[in-house]
Amino acid sequence: MTPNQCFPARKVLLANLTILLLAVLCNAQNQKLSPEKRALIENAVSKFMASTHVPGVSVAVVENGEYEWSSGFGFADLENNVPATAHTLFRLGSISKSLTAVGALELFERGQLDLDAPVQKYCPAFPVKQWPVTTREVMGHLAGIRHYKNGPEDLELNNTKHFDNPIQGGLDFFKNEPLLTQPGTHFQYSTQGYTLLGCVMEGASGKTYVDFMLQNVFAPAGMEHTLVDDRFAVIPYRTRFYRKTQSGDVQNSEFLDSSYKIPGGGWISSAGDMARFEVAILNDKLIKRSTRDLMWTPMKPPDDSAKGYAMGWHTSTEDGVFMAGHTGGQQGANTNFEIAPEKRAGVVVLSNMEEVSTNNLAKEIMKILLGPAAEDDLKR
Repeated sequence: MTPNQCFPARKVLLANLTILLLAVLCNAQNQKLSPEKRALIENAVSKFMASTHVPGVSVAVVENGEYEWSSGFGFADLENNVPATAHTLFRLGSISKSLTAVGALELFERGQLDLDAPVQKYCPAFPVKQWPVTTREVMGHLAGIRHYKNGPEDLELNNTKHFDNPIQGGLDFFKNEPLLTQPGTHFQYSTQGYTLLGCVMEGASGKTYVDFMLQNVFAPAGMEHTLVDDRFAVIPYRTRFYRKTQSGDVQNSEFLDSSYKIPGGGWISSAGDMARFEVAILNDKLIKRSTRDLMWTPMKPPDDSAKGYAMGWHTSTEDGVFMAGHTGGQQGANTNFEIAPEKRAGVVVLSNMEEVSTNNLAKEIMKILLGPAAEDDLKR
C-alpha cells in the first residue's frame, strides 16, 4: 500500500466536483488583497511567464498574518488544456525540508526529541560513523552527509524505483558510507540527510514520518491538499511536470519517483495550502515563538559556509527586513516561499517547470506587499 490511497473512477469524479465547489467558495472568501497590489502581482507573474515560458504558476500571499489571496496562471496540463488554479498541486521540491523541520521541532517541544543526542538514539538503522552525528547538525546540513551521488546516470537524482517503506529505502542509498566532513565543521547541503531526519522523527514519535506530518503539521495548519507525490495514487488537481530544452521547446520532464526522499523533497501542495502553512507559522499554531526563533537561528560552522541557513530554512535580511523561507527545484518543478515575520507577510510561488527562477518572482511580489503604496506604483 502506498502512502496515498488510490480512488475508483467514480470517487475521483466526486472528489473533483467537491474540490471544484470548494475552490469557488474559497476564491470568493480569500480576495482581501487590494486591487492595486493584485494588479501589480498579476503583471509581475505575466512578465515572469513570458520570459521563462513556464506552462503554469500558482501564487498566494499573506498579509497581516492572514491568507489574503491566491490565483493560478497558465496551464497545469498542456496536452489537455487544463488551467492552473490556486488549488493545483505542484511538487514542492526542497520546500519539503521546511515542513519537515517544523515537525521535528514539534517533537523537540514535547520533549520527545533531543536535538543534541546521537541520531542512533532514534534511528538505529543509521550505522555509527567515525564521528557522532546529532539531529541539530542534520537539520542544518552540518552532519557531513552527502547530497546526491554524482554519476553518469544520476540514479538517485532521477530515481525511478518506488519504495513502499520510503524512509528505509532512502537510507539504503547512503547509510553505509562514511561522512564527508566532521559534523559541525562545514555546511554540506544534503537532501539525503533529511531522510535520516525522517527516520529520527519516526523513532521519536512512534509513528511513520508521513502519518506524523499529516496529523501534526498539515491538519492543524488546515493543509488538506498537501500529500506525498505518490506516482501510483490518483490525486485530483496534481499538475503535469515540464522542462525546457536548449532550443526553447517545452517538453515533459524526466520521470521521477521521489518516494526515497519524502522528508527532503517528496511532498506536493497548492499555493493555498502553503499560504496556510505560513499563517500557522506566523500565528504560532504549530510551534512556540521561542522554538520558531531557534529554528530560524542561522547555523555558524567555523568556516562560515552556512550562509544564513538555519534548521531547514534559509534566512536573510533584505532592505532591513528579516526573511525566512526556502526554494525548491526538481523534475518538473521550481518553487519558492518566503515569510517576513516582522511584517506578518508571506509569499508562495509554485511552478510546473524545472530550472526557472521563481526566487526572483517571489522577491518581487514580497516587495509589492511591503513596498510603498501600490496605488502610487501603478501611476508611475
